[in-house]
Amino acid sequence: MWNDVELLANDDTSTVRVSFDLRRECGSALYQVDNLVKLSCSEKVLHNPDLYASYASNYIVVVADRTVVLFDYNFQSVLLHLNFGNDKIITLIFFDAGWCLIVKNVLGWSFFLNPNVLSVWEVNMLVMVWCWPELAFHDFLITTEGRSSSVSMSLVVYSLPSMTALYSLEVSSTSALVKMGVNMDTVYLLEGISKSLKSPEDPVSSVVVRCFTEALPENRLSRLLHKHKFEEAETFAIQFGLDVELVYKVKLDFVLEKLASSPSGGYGQEVFSELVEEAKTNLAKINDEHFVVQYSVKAPWPTFSTAQEMLNHANSRYPCSQIQEALSKLATFCGLNGPEKFNGISWIEFLQSSDYIIDILWHLRDGDLRGAQYLWLRNEFDEKTLDALLSSIPKDVPSKDLCPWFRTIVIPFIRKTFPKGQKKLSRWLEQRARNLELTEKADWPQNGLEMAQLGLPSFWLWLPLEDDCGLEEVEQLRSLVQSLRQLLDLFNKYHCKLSLSDFEKRNTRSIVFLMLDKVLAPELIPSVIESSVRPYTQEHRLHLDELLLHYIRDMLERCSSQTTSLFTEWEAKAMAVLDCMTDSDLVEDAVLEIMYKAVVPWSSVVEQLVQKHLEMDHPRQELLKESYQLMEIKKLLRVYGIRNFNPSSDNLAMVLVRRILKQDLPSSLEDALKVAQVYKLDTSQIYFLYIIQLISQRELCVTVLKELPPAEAECVTERLATWARLELQNKHLISEEVTHDSLRIECVNNLKMFEAIANLQEDFDIFLSPEEYADRALRAQFQEQHITAYENTKARGRLQDTRPIVANDPDGKTKTISTEAGLYRLARQLQRSEQELWADLALRALLVGKVDKALKICSELYQHHYDACTGRVLFHAAKMLCQMLEDNVPMIIPDGINLPAIIHNLACQAITVCHPDLLLDCVELCKSTRAAMDVYQQCQIDDDGFTAKVCLLHMMDCGPYTEWSFQNIFNEDGIVLDPVSVLPFQYKITNCLLNMILAELTVGVLYLCLFPELDFLQPLLSPVTVMLQNLQECSQLELALRLLVNTFGSSLQHIASNNIDLTLSSQVKDDFGNFTLNSIKTVAMALLHKVEIQLSHTVLNWRVVDCSLAIGYCTLLPQSDMLEILWKVINNTCVNGPAQLCSLYKEETQREKFLSLVTDAEWGIKLAKLGISIQPVFRQCPEMKNNLIPTLVKNRNMTAELILEYCSTFDLDCNLALSMYITTLLLEGEGESQDLVGDKGEAQTSKLSKVDAVEQALQIIPLLQSTSELAVSLNAAILKLSPYNYERIEGLLRIIENAGETIPSFPLDQAIRLLQYLKSYKRISAPGELENSYLLEQALEPTQLAQTRLPFHLLFKTGRCFWKIITPELSEQTFPTLLLISKLMKVSLDKLYMSAVNHMFERSLKPLLLEQMRQGSCSTTSKKTARIAHTIMDYVLCIKNPEWAAATAHRIAQELPPGIEKTKSLKFCLALGEKWLKVPDLETRSKGEIFMEKLKVQYQCSATENILASRNLLSPELLKLTGLPVRLLAALWEHSSVEQRMGNPAGYAYPDIHAVAKEIAAINNVDLSKVRDMMLEKWLCKTGPSVKVSSHPPILLITKASRKVVYLLQMYPMDFSSRLLSSILTAETWPLSNSRFRLTFCHRARALLCVVHIADPSTLETLLHIPRDKVQYYLKCYIHLAQLEGLNIPYTVDSFLNSPKEGLIKGLWKNHSHEPEAVRLVSDLCLEYQVFDPQLWNGVLQKLLTFNMISYLQKVLEALGAVPSLLQVHLHWPFLLGCSKIYHSGGTDHNLSLFYHLRCPFLLNMDLIGIAKCFTQVNLPCFSLGSLLLISCTSKKERNIQVRPPAFFIRNLCTCAISMMRYCCDRHSGSVLSSVCFPTPVEAITVSCEVLADID
Repeated sequence: MWNDVELLANDDTSTVRVSFDLRRECGSALYQVDNLVKLSCSEKVLHNPDLYASYASNYIVVVADRTVVLFDYNFQSVLLHLNFGNDKIITLIFFDAGWCLIVKNVLGWSFFLNPNVLSVWEVNMLVMVWCWPELAFHDFLITTEGRSSSVSMSLVVYSLPSMTALYSLEVSSTSALVKMGVNMDTVYLLEGISKSLKSPEDPVSSVVVRCFTEALPENRLSRLLHKHKFEEAETFAIQFGLDVELVYKVKLDFVLEKLASSPSGGYGQEVFSELVEEAKTNLAKINDEHFVVQYSVKAPWPTFSTAQEMLNHANSRYPCSQIQEALSKLATFCGLNGPEKFNGISWIEFLQSSDYIIDILWHLRDGDLRGAQYLWLRNEFDEKTLDALLSSIPKDVPSKDLCPWFRTIVIPFIRKTFPKGQKKLSRWLEQRARNLELTEKADWPQNGLEMAQLGLPSFWLWLPLEDDCGLEEVEQLRSLVQSLRQLLDLFNKYHCKLSLSDFEKRNTRSIVFLMLDKVLAPELIPSVIESSVRPYTQEHRLHLDELLLHYIRDMLERCSSQTTSLFTEWEAKAMAVLDCMTDSDLVEDAVLEIMYKAVVPWSSVVEQLVQKHLEMDHPRQELLKESYQLMEIKKLLRVYGIRNFNPSSDNLAMVLVRRILKQDLPSSLEDALKVAQVYKLDTSQIYFLYIIQLISQRELCVTVLKELPPAEAECVTERLATWARLELQNKHLISEEVTHDSLRIECVNNLKMFEAIANLQEDFDIFLSPEEYADRALRAQFQEQHITAYENTKARGRLQDTRPIVANDPDGKTKTISTEAGLYRLARQLQRSEQELWADLALRALLVGKVDKALKICSELYQHHYDACTGRVLFHAAKMLCQMLEDNVPMIIPDGINLPAIIHNLACQAITVCHPDLLLDCVELCKSTRAAMDVYQQCQIDDDGFTAKVCLLHMMDCGPYTEWSFQNIFNEDGIVLDPVSVLPFQYKITNCLLNMILAELTVGVLYLCLFPELDFLQPLLSPVTVMLQNLQECSQLELALRLLVNTFGSSLQHIASNNIDLTLSSQVKDDFGNFTLNSIKTVAMALLHKVEIQLSHTVLNWRVVDCSLAIGYCTLLPQSDMLEILWKVINNTCVNGPAQLCSLYKEETQREKFLSLVTDAEWGIKLAKLGISIQPVFRQCPEMKNNLIPTLVKNRNMTAELILEYCSTFDLDCNLALSMYITTLLLEGEGESQDLVGDKGEAQTSKLSKVDAVEQALQIIPLLQSTSELAVSLNAAILKLSPYNYERIEGLLRIIENAGETIPSFPLDQAIRLLQYLKSYKRISAPGELENSYLLEQALEPTQLAQTRLPFHLLFKTGRCFWKIITPELSEQTFPTLLLISKLMKVSLDKLYMSAVNHMFERSLKPLLLEQMRQGSCSTTSKKTARIAHTIMDYVLCIKNPEWAAATAHRIAQELPPGIEKTKSLKFCLALGEKWLKVPDLETRSKGEIFMEKLKVQYQCSATENILASRNLLSPELLKLTGLPVRLLAALWEHSSVEQRMGNPAGYAYPDIHAVAKEIAAINNVDLSKVRDMMLEKWLCKTGPSVKVSSHPPILLITKASRKVVYLLQMYPMDFSSRLLSSILTAETWPLSNSRFRLTFCHRARALLCVVHIADPSTLETLLHIPRDKVQYYLKCYIHLAQLEGLNIPYTVDSFLNSPKEGLIKGLWKNHSHEPEAVRLVSDLCLEYQVFDPQLWNGVLQKLLTFNMISYLQKVLEALGAVPSLLQVHLHWPFLLGCSKIYHSGGTDHNLSLFYHLRCPFLLNMDLIGIAKCFTQVNLPCFSLGSLLLISCTSKKERNIQVRPPAFFIRNLCTCAISMMRYCCDRHSGSVLSSVCFPTPVEAITVSCEVLADID
């Protein structure tokens, strides 16, 4: 237990030196070793102890085994001494207060730690031993003992970081270093010492604490300084001769640490001041300039005031650029963060930072744009900085904050410092502006435009003298600016928002389309067009209607590519757009486009639109109709599945037709014909194709051909025949087909035969072999059996008999037949046709008396089987019926049937279809059955009842019964016959005649003669006799006569026809011939005579004698009988027949008398039928008959033939009567029917239409012997017609033309052609008073035709009225017809053309132009306007009189409003005037020359005015100069837009002065080069004073004029312009004219400046022989030479370049310092050639101030601020400059003064309070406040601001603020030599306002 503690430091010597002679001690360092404490053990030490020691700030712990001793920090006392037991674990616990705790652990340790609480636990029992909740612990350490095996160890001291061994000492193995913090002063060692040094392996006897201290003075001093023992260190340094300033420097560092360790005032104001004073005191003791400067600059002063004070202190002792730079940075740091936020560390970082771009970017990322701008303002940067800046600006920085900075600071700096940066800047700005569309959508595109405009340099301020200066990028940016400006206009003016990418892809047309596309509601289309589209088109000089038409087309194209379900969406919009169009031609184009693109079938909207325009009258109506037909064809083709097929040729159209016909629909032919009609195809080809397709259907083909017109049917037939011949020409093909067909037919027939045999077996139990089946007789037998079975089955069904009825067959097999269908099937199987079966059934039905069934079958046969077989069946059926009626066979006849008529009908049907061999039989049967039918009719009583006869004038509409009952036809009144009595005999006669014919046909007449027993005539006599007797008894004399004539006539006919061969007839027995002929003669003549006598009496005694019939009957009688009967009749009645009979028997005397009476009676009857009474001239002489002619011709039912007959009958003048009839016919109903022309319904009500009347008159004319009277009559009659009734007038003219008479006073051909023109013309104006007066004079009624027709008479006869009628009708559409009329009427065509021109101008062109003016679209010409204007010019060109033509065109031009059309009209007048000048007449030509002189002036003025208006240059000033082209050109080149264009290329579109000048010069015949030279001389030589300068740089005096020079020469090639100006540089006098004006260097400087702006670098090098990088230098030299020249100091360029500049400057100063110009020149030369003599500059600045060149002085001071050698000169000038500017500027340049203060590097040293007082004295409180706000000391600033009265500031604050902001905008708009950039004063103004608000 180490319980003895000995404090060795308590000795008198305080230290104990231990000898280390026996130890190894080495190293370059020297250490002093002191023993501080010795620990001994009272007991024997058995082993070396475990040592541990630790050093803290106020105590030291030493542990030796189980002994713990606690000492104070300098080993002067023992604080605690503890001994523990035998346990080997000791724990040291350290607390916040610095105390430690040693705990003995008996059994074991376990710790449970709550937060910051320590407790001790007994691990066996888990009982808490102790707890320290009130103490917070950090950590604890458990130590254990450890032993070392080595005998000795070494203590080594190393130097860091080289790890060089400075000191080494051998120590015992039982040693331990005292653990302590970083300490370079003392090292403590705990070492065990043995009693015997010779036996180191023995246990130690004591433990010593040793202290090692370095013994060198320098190190000792360092230790003292390290311990902050500055007084000791100072004394020690003085004592040992060390560097005392080192102590001061360390002490300064210590002071600085204390200042930096606490915020301002942390030690109290007094302590803080003491520290600062101590720093000053120590710095004053230091003579090391570098240390003082570095310490003052780099020290992290805790406050801004301290830093400023220390920097000023250092600057007062050692002024240098580093201090000035630090002060400037301090001002920047203060302006950036404010004095309140000053921080030493931040300040040092800011001071040491050389890459300000990082700070700028840091501020940008933090959103502190103001700070970034302020840093950029206070520092200079290079091109690399620009790259970093542009690439690092965050995308989220708002453009509204970024643009002002770039505009006022960054971009001007780049353009002056490194122009190559323009390329990168332009690219960045372009991309940034484009990105704003996505990042700042709310302000787009205004923000993008503002951003892009920043990169457009002023043409004048940017000299692209480098090869790679970004010209291409600038042009791209310029293009972007133009696009964005237009995009902005679209949104602001026209409410059309569009993305930039879309806009750049579009043109003006597509933008208009987009405007319309965005309109979703069609009803909004008109308002959008008026509000947006129309203004846009006017601004861009587009034709609205054309654009709307193209939009409709585009919309249709887009919709056509979509599905049809969307098609209806465009219809309403298209209709709305269409309604907004005014040009009728374009409207029709749009309608056509809609028709072509609309989906077929059309919707109701499209259909209504098309129909509406079809009804309108317009030039394109025919095209519209054709297109409509094509669309109808499209609809039609959809039925055939054909879509989108537009035949472009006839061949394709025929392909379409073939496709339609191939469909074989019911409407195919009709539709194909429609297609042919539309495409103008030959219809015969259509029919030809159709018939070929249907060639197998013979009946249908024949029907189609019958329906065709004869000519077309013939054409089609010929083509069919040709086609058939061509088909048959291919014999090889035919033979192969025939062979193939034969084989195929044979196989088919065999197949059919076997199928039939099989069916017979299956269905009818008939078993036949093929040979038996081929036997027709056997097949007929089977059919007969089954028909019998069928009939029996039917009969059994009617009798209700149940017994089976069978048909027996040869094999004994039976099969029951029960239905008619079975018979049909059997017939088919037996190869019997349906027709043959029907024929058999019909004849079998007649045999059993079933007449109704037989007739039904015959009807079906005739209807469905129209051939010869049917004819034979019908013949036999009729013959059988006749035989049955003759035999009176019972028959089943339906009620009401007329069997004789049916028999006759069967005979007639048989004639139509029978074979030629049976024709005669059928004819005979037909005649006989007709007679039988007539006889049967007399057996019936008609049910017509009683009919009263009415006197009818017209019998055309009478029915058959009425005609038979009431016409003058003989109708015999006989007794009704008994059919039972007469019909058998009548049909017996019929059968006898048929048997005779059949016999003759069978055996011949010759055979009959040889065998008399075969006489067929004898049986005929008996029935004829009986029949004749019955007819006579019943008074049926006509039937009796007919019976005799037919019977004996037929007999005679057949006998004569069979005895034609006389040689053969002579060989026949005479008995037969004589008997036959005598029999016929005897019987016939006797019977005929008797009947004829009775019939003649009956006819002549009838109620109305049928004369023709009576005469016919009388001719059959002998003459004596006939005369007896006639005289008897004549005596009793008055008939016409006797006169004819007298003529027949040649009784002339009686005949003449009777004929005269008969003639009058006959005419009386004829005329009575027409309603004309002949009573006035009845039985009068023929001359009196002429009085009836006027009555006759006026009758509407009269005919020319009747008039001719009347005149011929009574021997009257036919010519006169026919002429009167024609005139009356043509004038008939003029007053009544003239309004009905064209009304078909009304025209049909009259007997004769107008056309019929004319045609009838034309037919009558050949009947005239002379037409002269007719021509004269019709000529007079024309004037009686209405002048609007072209149809009647045409009829009369045709009659006159056909009459062939020539009337001198009436040009017939002219009248006919005039009428043709008038018929094709439709009137467009209302009838005038002249026409109404004419109708009244001629007693004509007004008519509606006057609204659409021109008066024929007034145009034809009265020439004075021609122009009054024609002039209102003149229009573009009517002029061609009116021109033909005028040519025909031989009027003055010049007058017509003049009238047409005036009329079309007033009605058509002038309203259009006025409407265009109203709408503001004078710059564009619509198609309609151009077309009308072109038509008018064509009309004017047709005027043959050049004077009239020119005067007409000029009059129109005078009335036109200003614009394009007026200019064109005047130019056209000039062309007409040239023709006028070619007239040979001198007087006329002289008039033309005068006219041309005035006209040229008018044209030039109008054209010039139009050019100015088209470029928006029509100002009142320029308008006054339109007649003075040279002055106008000069005024144009001095237009304000020239300077604006050169200064601000990003502005809105400027007028192209060059193009305007060229056009005006061309129009006015002005030599543009002369005007150019005149303007160059004015601008370069005669503009302003040559060298007078003041505070402005001389280059500004030449800028305004030089800009105009550069712009003027831009119209020429660069090479030409450059050479033109370069000639001025070397000339002595003005080389471009004869003025001999002497050139000065001022003039040459202007010219050189213009050359620099015009030529590219390579051209400059070639022309000037100057390297491109020296061009600007030479320009400055020329300016300096101009200034020297103004001072009368002669220099040339070479002499100036070679002269010593410093000597030149000092010479100028010496000799001309009293002249402001010289002082200005000296200053410029000093800055240019870097002459920085302080004395010289002090004088120069004084002179500048004296001459009140304040602005220039400010710029000089700005330039001198970067010159270190002039800092002392420069330091005192800001205050003087500020005060001088305030007092001498008169308050006009105070803004500049305040801005200069803002950027002054010596802002902290300026007397801002004094400057504020100056501002106050001149009544500028806002500027005074701004100056006070720049004070860095807060308390001082607030104190001085509070001193100022608030009301004084508030009164003028607004005015001053506005002035400052206005100056801000003007200041940074850019200038030639200025790149100085200022922050905006808005912040200072804002702070001022806030302060004032607080004060208030």
